[in-house]
Amino acid sequence: MKREAIQTDSAPKALGPYSQAVRHGGMLFVSGQLGLDPVTNHLVGDDIESQINQVLANVEAICVEAGTSIQYALKLTLYLQDLSDFAAVNQALEANLTAPYPARATTQVAGLPLGALIEIDAIVALHGE
Repeated sequence: MKREAIQTDSAPKALGPYSQAVRHGGMLFVSGQLGLDPVTNHLVGDDIESQINQVLANVEAICVEAGTSIQYALKLTLYLQDLSDFAAVNQALEANLTAPYPARATTQVAGLPLGALIEIDAIVALHGE
């Protein structure tokens, strides 16, 4: 099977030598996304609510480019600058995802690129596969 890089201008450009996502077989592997505006490549705000909503929008844009949706996420990994933001993140995820919810891991990290408060990577099933 061949792996295919996914790239869209509707999500921020990669900050290094990696793809926004890679499609392989029936799966999409989305690289960690920050709360960056895809036009300005700057963080959308300094609060967790604005950043988590932008992160989810960025993941969705990448999924759409690959022909799927974040609603088909199988696994999310969340990296939080501060675990005290856990409740706000849960609220945003519940508002943006539908059951059955994806499996998930959450961890607090010492730092994220560009001073972001949250980063999410995802494994997503492709439609019909």
